[in-house]
Amino acid sequence: MATNRLQHSQSPYLLQHAHNPVDWFPWGPEALKKAELENKPIIVSIGYSACHWCHVMERESFEDQVTADLMNAHFVCIKIDREERPDIDNIYMDAVQAMGLQGGWPLNVFLMPNQKPFYGGTYFQNLKWKQLLSNIADAYTKHADQLAESAEGFGRSLNRKETDKYGISAGNADLDADDLVEIVTKLSTQFDPEWGGMNRIPKFPMPAIWDFLLDYALLSKNENLQEKVFFTLGKIGMGGIYDQLRGGFARYSVDGEWFAPHFEKMLYDNGQLLELYAKAYQVSKDSFFLEKVQETVNWLQAEMLQEEGGFHAAQDADSEGVEGKFYTWTYSELTKIVPNEMPWLSKLYNLKPNGNWEEEVNILFQTRSYGEVAAEFGMTEEALLEKLKQVKAQLLQVRNQRIYPGKDDKVLAGWNGLMSAGLVQAFYATGEKRMLELAMKNLNFIREKMMIDGILHRSYKNGQPYTPAFLEDYAAVIRASLMGFEASGKSEWLDFAQQLTDFCITEFYDESDGFFFFNNPKAEKLIANKKELFDNVIPASNSIMARNLHRLSLFTYQEKYSEISSKMLGGMKELIIKEPGFLCNWAHFYLESLVPTAEIGIVGKGAELEAREIQSAYFPNLIVGWSESPTQTAPILQGKTPDSSGNALIYVCFDHACRKPVSTLEEAASQLPYLA
Repeated sequence: MATNRLQHSQSPYLLQHAHNPVDWFPWGPEALKKAELENKPIIVSIGYSACHWCHVMERESFEDQVTADLMNAHFVCIKIDREERPDIDNIYMDAVQAMGLQGGWPLNVFLMPNQKPFYGGTYFQNLKWKQLLSNIADAYTKHADQLAESAEGFGRSLNRKETDKYGISAGNADLDADDLVEIVTKLSTQFDPEWGGMNRIPKFPMPAIWDFLLDYALLSKNENLQEKVFFTLGKIGMGGIYDQLRGGFARYSVDGEWFAPHFEKMLYDNGQLLELYAKAYQVSKDSFFLEKVQETVNWLQAEMLQEEGGFHAAQDADSEGVEGKFYTWTYSELTKIVPNEMPWLSKLYNLKPNGNWEEEVNILFQTRSYGEVAAEFGMTEEALLEKLKQVKAQLLQVRNQRIYPGKDDKVLAGWNGLMSAGLVQAFYATGEKRMLELAMKNLNFIREKMMIDGILHRSYKNGQPYTPAFLEDYAAVIRASLMGFEASGKSEWLDFAQQLTDFCITEFYDESDGFFFFNNPKAEKLIANKKELFDNVIPASNSIMARNLHRLSLFTYQEKYSEISSKMLGGMKELIIKEPGFLCNWAHFYLESLVPTAEIGIVGKGAELEAREIQSAYFPNLIVGWSESPTQTAPILQGKTPDSSGNALIYVCFDHACRKPVSTLEEAASQLPYLA
């Protein structure tokens, strides 16, 4: 079987293309030099392992000899895993959108030998792709100058600063509670009152939106809004987008009802949703949210954990070439396994003899509460849940015999950071030690295995880290590390967060506009250095970073961090009010800056227990440092002492000025501010 240069890659996505007849190169100097020497245009094709249409295009086009011959004769062909190189993906996705085309994956872009793009698109059917290849090869031979001219234009637009494009200039802003009311009102008009989530199809969970709204609802004592957040989380947790047997969430549903997902499960979604469901359980004590937390951690442990403590990146939607095959059931199959339970099970999960989805299969899809179904069948809710537990175990046993979907088993630093943060929150919510152990082992793994000479790396596989990390990685790992400090009381995690932050300020920070580059401009020369400002399914690396800097300044009492972050917020303020749907993590930072963030230091015997009480109760907008004995390790704890018998005292402070120290959760809670 022929192979190409991708056979030496670590990425499962690139390895999927290693046997194509296309002479693929990975991104790097060899391919770029070849294009210059032979004066050939470049095809950059970007996808990722859990992407359904990427697989389709690979089967139809890249495995086809005639197509491959065309590509090899006229182009230098480069394959990129967008999860390994989000920096390059950002550049060329921007370019395709600047061409007035729809973005998405697979992303296929045509470049001049100098890497400047002149045409692109997403998925092409084989016939269309071959026509396009011929047309471009022909145009390159006859009109290379015209293509070069249009590439220059796109090159210029790529190099325009994001801050110029959106008229952002960093500076300190006046903050006003009315702005937050306007932001929340705007978001509320976009809710789907029937199915929850935002009123659009396909439906993405968008955790950053609900996370902000939950904290806003708590701080402004708005119970109606709080219920809307819980309503959405309830609908997502009942949907086919949630794996009802094993736990874990798919990326999105193709409909407006959370019913039929694209079945891929990504670590970044699950980390954020785990954190959000944990908070929802802490506030509501609704056992439905607890179930989602516990099951999702079970899935993570069983299917995503590698032996050193890292978490794998993703699970594919397809198995045996069929999307969702692993997750769906025929009615007769279920009847054979649990014949006696079918009456109530069919009601619970909307099961139909001819299937509730395509090809006569059923997706497990809950539209009625456990209580309602139990009542209809004359059971208590406890009895129903006990039966359901047994049924899930039986079905899971059968499902585990099936051929598993493909797994992307590389470890990505930023996505692991998001999951670690989720696990810490899940530990606060449940008190289950295993969740904290998974988080701390993961942070240790990142620190021990993914750093080389003080530089964090994005990817890790087969015992080696590769590709220096991007701002997304630093931001998520710093945030998880700060949470690791709050949970473990070990100052090494505060130090680690500070070390990574200082590195970002030195390497990624752009003094000229007050924001951070996504890629480290000093690490590798690309045709454009981008900044990520908009929150999407993963919040913008700049917004995570701004919130990190805010918290770090409170832990360390170093103003230099808050100076940068408040200028960032000042720059974004007008945009947040105008377009909150894609700036919710920024809106969250606005909320934290307006309502002062409580700095809580707990020192003395029993400090850990006091910290746990506060953390498990869930109060938004505070940070916690604790130590069983007086210590100078973290500035937030310096000069704080226990009571006269050595027992822990709780110091609630704002802007480094502390209220009277107290010894109970109730007294501490009464000192916390809210939004009047």
